[in-house]
Amino acid sequence: MTETQIEEKIEVKSEVEKNRCLVLYNDDVHTFDYVIDSLVKICKHELMQAEQCTWIVHYNGKCAVKEGDFRQLRPMRRALNEKGLTAKIH
Repeated sequence: MTETQIEEKIEVKSEVEKNRCLVLYNDDVHTFDYVIDSLVKICKHELMQAEQCTWIVHYNGKCAVKEGDFRQLRPMRRALNEKGLTAKIH
């Protein structure tokens, strides 16, 4: 394999890894304030962004709350799950 081929594979892999979304799902258990607070603390959302995502989750059943590579999103997903929220990386 040539150096150019290796560089192309690395570039493709980087693009694939960056195209992940952390998706938060609706539930009938947690309050809006709880979800908003969780998004602010865990995902580093501004208050307005967290409120908007919470309303989207409420009305649509889910919302992509963060984009990034898997390694960046995994600890956020775990933290949301530990708080009892349903979140998955897609």
